[in-house]
Amino acid sequence: MKYKRVLLKLSGESLMGDKQFGIDNKRLSEYATDIKNIYDNDVEVAIVIGGGNIFRGVQAEEGGMDRTHGDYMGMLATMINSMALQAALESVGLQTRLMSAIEMKEISEPFIRRKAVRHLEKGRVVIFGAGTGNPFFTTDSAASLRAIEINADVILKGTRVDGIYSADPEKNKDAVKYDTITFDEIYEKGLKVMDMTAFTLCKENDLPIIVFDMDTKGNLSKLIAGGDIGTIVQN
Repeated sequence: MKYKRVLLKLSGESLMGDKQFGIDNKRLSEYATDIKNIYDNDVEVAIVIGGGNIFRGVQAEEGGMDRTHGDYMGMLATMINSMALQAALESVGLQTRLMSAIEMKEISEPFIRRKAVRHLEKGRVVIFGAGTGNPFFTTDSAASLRAIEINADVILKGTRVDGIYSADPEKNKDAVKYDTITFDEIYEKGLKVMDMTAFTLCKENDLPIIVFDMDTKGNLSKLIAGGDIGTIVQN
């Protein structure tokens, strides 16, 4: 097994499935099954999920709301998604812990690094909610930060596309897919993979990122087994 401990980063939008808003229970159930499959292969799993299917801080700013206020609302959206994912994972028999960067003691534990690592060692799937707990940081930044803190081997960034391309493959049929690419090449080519704060954290801490299509059933298991899935970004 190539990876012993992974951090899976999911976008909030991915939970919408075919809906325009909110959470698609079918998609949630598929994700839970895929995550259980890698857990059953002795992989320790931590998860960070975005909140874009419910609310984005950036959209609040566009409407004239203070960005800080909007970002905190976005953090609450990630907690709704985290709780939904937690319920789905428990329904397939996994033990989970939800840890929040903002104190919400009725529904989650506060994020404490040593506790998070202990949960993983004891075989629990750990979900990190509420981003970093600070405005102006995305959930990509939260994923990078948490992955480094728990000594994850890799960040698995689940998206709708099957890797990183030279241009948007949905708009440009001549776009070329990269199997591997360095952090420096991504800077030079100006490719959009994660926000720059998240990206720089991974580069400086030598933490690889694999961008892959999470919506194709079985991709996650194939990737963990060493299959040629997605694009790997490394130094």
